[in-house]
Amino acid sequence: MSETFIFGLVLIPALIVAIVFHEVAHGYMARLLGDPTASERGRLTLNPIAHVDPIGTLLVPGALALLGGPVFGWAKPVPVNKWRLDNPRYGMMAVAAAGPGSNFVLASVGAVLLGLSMPAGLGFGGDMEAGAALLVNGLGEPQWLATGLFYFILVNIFLGLFNLLPIPPFDGSHIVGGLLPERMRAGWEKLQGVGMALLIALIAASWVFGTSWLGTVLMPPVTFAMGFYLSLADWIAALIA
Repeated sequence: MSETFIFGLVLIPALIVAIVFHEVAHGYMARLLGDPTASERGRLTLNPIAHVDPIGTLLVPGALALLGGPVFGWAKPVPVNKWRLDNPRYGMMAVAAAGPGSNFVLASVGAVLLGLSMPAGLGFGGDMEAGAALLVNGLGEPQWLATGLFYFILVNIFLGLFNLLPIPPFDGSHIVGGLLPERMRAGWEKLQGVGMALLIALIAASWVFGTSWLGTVLMPPVTFAMGFYLSLADWIAALIA
């Protein structure tokens, strides 16, 4: 069994869980704030079949993993009608923030479980690269649970921060849109329809010119956040030792 296949067995389930919870969090927040559209259309379910986009959830992240690029993906967006929200402007900001927020909560759960699963006397030292090396070389026999939880945390951090980028139609763009003055908001909302094309163009440009703008922008905060969650795992491991 190749390392790439094993990596996929670990990564793809983590990505599906992260994406499904992300989308359901949007729908639940919308319902709490007055918009039951997602509930009416059967999208408030943890069944991944209701959310999985064959291209965005499986094909794109799988191809990126094989090519050694930053792994990200998307699901079918949960439908939200902002005009049914009690306060359309601030409601959309809260709905947008709920998705990344769910990923950071999942990362916290993963860190606690990782700490509980770590062998006595071992720790990550709050360092992502050292933690990855420890999982590969420092635990003796393969620790599939610890490895899976490590990448589960990493996937959720990356997905949460990725979606906070202020690029339409990502969650960060809705938060920015809610903060803009009214005279600028309409123009910003018109960009939602072309945002994905812009993202694809930026990714294509990075491949053509051999630069990784996504890694440059996201890796520093991802590394910082991963260090925080690994420190939490270390604290949990020391607490039960």
